[in-house]
Amino acid sequence: MFDLSPYDYQAIFLSAKVALIATLAALPFGFAAAALLTFGRFRGKMLLDGVLNLPLVLPPVVVGYLLLLLLGRDGWLGQLLAAAGVQVLFTWKAAVLASIIVGFPLLVRTIRIGLEGIDAHLLQASRTLGASWWDTLLSVVLPLSGRAVAAGATLMFARSLGEFGATIIVAGNIPGVTQTIPLAIYDYSNAPGGERAALVLCLVAVVLSLCALFLSDVVGRRLPRRSPQ
Repeated sequence: MFDLSPYDYQAIFLSAKVALIATLAALPFGFAAAALLTFGRFRGKMLLDGVLNLPLVLPPVVVGYLLLLLLGRDGWLGQLLAAAGVQVLFTWKAAVLASIIVGFPLLVRTIRIGLEGIDAHLLQASRTLGASWWDTLLSVVLPLSGRAVAAGATLMFARSLGEFGATIIVAGNIPGVTQTIPLAIYDYSNAPGGERAALVLCLVAVVLSLCALFLSDVVGRRLPRRSPQ
């Protein structure tokens, strides 16, 4: 039942690779964005919040098409990358970029919930004792938001693992090159007699997602709980 083709193994490896790189690359920026939205006081905060959450409500295909325009030969970013000799479209890098943009709102929202649950008196006490904002961030905010960061990273990984719409637009569906698990399942579901192979890949995706949830739970248990209000 679990006979997989070489292309299937490549799709599994590529999906895990894309999801892991997208999560690790987005994590520091997601934490910074969540901290800025939680503790920042500035004009345009609501606009920034809306822009960051826009990929959450847009259809993934729309996100992929906008990325295609931006990274294409006529896009300003595409022209810069072409001048530097960097190829992004229809490579695994494009799949990573699509996963980052689509999953970033989930990462930010989850971390922000954790940051908002930190007792403000702890922050005030830290500043009163002479700690700089960076010291407070590293010694108080970051440890108490560890569970939220782990949860956000898990959601980001799972969302990246299942990304389809934006990926197929900017990375294509090239077996052995850019084909991820969802794209392979799509191909099998449209091919006669491909139901069995599609089911096997679905089970693989379930196992990978459960492993991510288990790892997140283990990490979360080892981190301090957020402070009571």
